[in-house]
Amino acid sequence: MGLLKGLLRAWKLLLVIFVPLLLLPLPMLHPSSEAACAYVLIVTAVYWVSEAVPLGAAALVPAFLYPFFGVLRSSEVAAEYFKNTTLLLVGVICVAAAVEKWNLHKRIALRMVLMAGAKPGMLLLCFMCCTTLLSMWLSNTSTTAMVMPIVEAVLQELVSADEEQLMAGNSSTEEAEPISLDVNTQPSLELIFVNEDTSNADLSSLMQNKNLNGVPTTTNPLKTANHQGKKQHPSQEKPLVLTPRPRTQELKRKYKSQHDQMICKCLSLSISYAATIGGLTTIIGTSTSLIFLEHFNNQYPAAEVVNFGTWFLFSLPISLIMLVVSWFWMHWLFLGCNFKETCSLSKKKKTKREELSEKRIRVEYEKLGAISYPEMVTGFFFILMTVLWFTREPGFVPGWDSFFEKKGYRTDATVSVFLGFLLFLIPAKKPCFGKKNDGEDQEPSLGMEPIITWKDFQKTMPWEIVILVGGGYALASGSKSSGLSTWIGHQMLSLSSLPPWAVTLLACILVSIVTEFVSNPATITIFLPILCTLSETLHINPLYTLIPVTMCISFAVMLPVGNPPNAIVFSYGHCQIKDMVKAGLGVNVIGLVIVMVAINTWGISLFHLDTFPTWAQASNITHQA
Repeated sequence: MGLLKGLLRAWKLLLVIFVPLLLLPLPMLHPSSEAACAYVLIVTAVYWVSEAVPLGAAALVPAFLYPFFGVLRSSEVAAEYFKNTTLLLVGVICVAAAVEKWNLHKRIALRMVLMAGAKPGMLLLCFMCCTTLLSMWLSNTSTTAMVMPIVEAVLQELVSADEEQLMAGNSSTEEAEPISLDVNTQPSLELIFVNEDTSNADLSSLMQNKNLNGVPTTTNPLKTANHQGKKQHPSQEKPLVLTPRPRTQELKRKYKSQHDQMICKCLSLSISYAATIGGLTTIIGTSTSLIFLEHFNNQYPAAEVVNFGTWFLFSLPISLIMLVVSWFWMHWLFLGCNFKETCSLSKKKKTKREELSEKRIRVEYEKLGAISYPEMVTGFFFILMTVLWFTREPGFVPGWDSFFEKKGYRTDATVSVFLGFLLFLIPAKKPCFGKKNDGEDQEPSLGMEPIITWKDFQKTMPWEIVILVGGGYALASGSKSSGLSTWIGHQMLSLSSLPPWAVTLLACILVSIVTEFVSNPATITIFLPILCTLSETLHINPLYTLIPVTMCISFAVMLPVGNPPNAIVFSYGHCQIKDMVKAGLGVNVIGLVIVMVAINTWGISLFHLDTFPTWAQASNITHQA
């Protein structure tokens, strides 16, 4: 019995050792490039799905097995691990690090909450809009981890006191110390994330005892004052931090009413869903879209149809429709259909509880002070980067790339790396130009420090993702050169009798189910080569299948282990798994329907999906050769 328990504890090690040994007859009995490539692909996929080893480490398997089996040269495999997308990621991370360092995201979030007021329906809509906006540019994980403490502070104000207690203490509100939200101790703003192997037992201490995808999710109160007597910049203050309650306290949590409990569930879950919706909007919003972009560009180098602008034009209506429909769904599911009462902006209808909540939020916003010089620089670069991405090759008019003599040399990565480089040079202290700087006394610690330092960048850069994405490119390259992708395509000829929309729908449903249990990057890395070959074999425009599948892989919203935002929300203790399954199923169906409608309407005209393009034909001929 003791031996069995020991083996169960060491199941990951046993899996890592025995899976390659059990599959070894495949390349031994069928000594061909296709069989060797299939062996490497299956071993890597098993490691990814089981997470027996870290995802980044599993992505290194092709780097040594491909040369061993003669599938690719070592230099050819190494070239796959650093691509154009990596440079795009580096530049965006520089801007994300500046946003985090100077608390620009906190200012945006609190300002939007102030605009909405404390009515449950409007709070729900406001937090969803705010989270969606931030998640377009930051990782879903970091956005959720940043917004949830603000949501928790509002919820505690809404449910922690009776009306009588609020009225009695209203006169001493000004003397009470407000709840503080520290975002400097929030997780670093990674651009993309990997699903963690988070079991239900782990969730009891998720937010306090472990890191989520390498991002520290523990927030600690400030224990000591600044002993140097120097005043910190307003955006650098570190007041008391709201920490999420452990999961074990869920049964002890007491709500004033069933309505209060429904509000807490609704607002908490909506943050995770809104982060997912926001990540769909931009090509840099999630790891899945970045992996898709690089794989597509490598597979079809002659296709110049997918860039930041075209993806945004296609996905923005999807995100807006999903946001509105999901808001109605969450409101109906948890708050009922009384939209007139829960969404009223009239001040006369506000309760004392709602007025006090708004006052606390206003205090937090005022503590930020006037917008600082580093915040203005960061915001300017944020907007400038987006504008330059849009105008490089907008499609309907010549972009700024056409001003150069040599075309096609500049990509979105060129813009992001250039602007990210400038952030290392621009001082965080406002230049005085011969006059004494008014803020010199308030900011003596800044000196000539730049907007971001290399330590800020290192803290934020998700190197595991870089290796993971590179491993996916290596697998795809091996499948292409060995002929494995062609062989798989021939096995799928039986699907030729189905209409294209049915093939795409089946693929979307399949990945939506798989991604609930397997990490998003691993899922898309496994399915992309297969779907490319399938589309070429059936003479379907590859984008008609790849774009919907890429979006549907992000809809892992039904379980706490589906993605890190789900786990963060679940750890606050407001909702149970059955609540997540019930609400997440609705969001999943909503997303699937809207994506299918989009790809069959404006997607056809935007990407010319009604024809089999020449760039796909050229790729198909190359594979057959």
